[in-house]
Amino acid sequence: MRVAFLGLGIMGSRMAANLVAAGHELSVWTRTEGKAAAWAVDLPAGDHPVPTVHDTPASAADGAEIVLAMVVDGQQVLALAEGLAADGGEGAGRLLVDMSTIGPESARAAATVIEATGWSFMDAPVTGSSPKAADGTLTIMAGGAEADFDRVRPLLDVMGALVLHVGGVGQGQMVKLINNAVAAANATALAQALLVAKATGADLDALVQVMGAGSGGSTMLNLKAGPMREHDYSTLFKLEHMLKDVRLCLEEGERAGVGFPAAAAAREVLNAAMGRGLADADFAALLEPLEGLAGIRL
Repeated sequence: MRVAFLGLGIMGSRMAANLVAAGHELSVWTRTEGKAAAWAVDLPAGDHPVPTVHDTPASAADGAEIVLAMVVDGQQVLALAEGLAADGGEGAGRLLVDMSTIGPESARAAATVIEATGWSFMDAPVTGSSPKAADGTLTIMAGGAEADFDRVRPLLDVMGALVLHVGGVGQGQMVKLINNAVAAANATALAQALLVAKATGADLDALVQVMGAGSGGSTMLNLKAGPMREHDYSTLFKLEHMLKDVRLCLEEGERAGVGFPAAAAAREVLNAAMGRGLADADFAALLEPLEGLAGIRL
């Protein structure tokens, strides 16, 4: 399939590499000059079409039936939609699938812009950090027309192990935001539990084993207990991106008149971690302000 991939960050670079390995013909663009060319050079050798590197999103999208975007925020997605709408002319039969996490409101705004010129639009955010992006086992939740989902499904199946159509445009975003808000709340609770154990002299190894075997277990326990105890914040998912997702979730809840106190508490911890200069660290670094508050270190 002739595909354009826009955005080659921590996640996008790995997702695009899987599409290349699966034999799809990719044209790529990313915001940082020289990054796309370096990515293409570093791809493993194999019997697959060589990706073409472009200087602009419109150039990359030229001739592509499906355009995938994996960028940082709603403002960037809207700019891409506006650029493709302006430079691509009538887009009948063409599909823009945004895989970033930008919130339902931004997704619908981008859809309005690009659909005015005949394009179709889907939001298909992903969950799972860079290792899952690398091995093609992401969870992908897609919002938009079912016919468009069927068109892009072969690509999504290359990148994800669980691929779901969850409703109209914006609903993929909403499912993703709620999921990440729960993840942030779980990670915050885990950090606090470890600190209470440390302060009271409990055996941390035993605690982690007991929690993992019972109702205290969670994906966050499995993923983040070790890095938190070792203060290893090697970035799998940036703290600033987790904060963005939690904020967006809270904003949507407020619009609906429903509070999310656990997510609100996680937001404050993430904000405090941002104040410590940890924006680019893995979100396991939310431990740091909690350690400061407790006056102890794991």
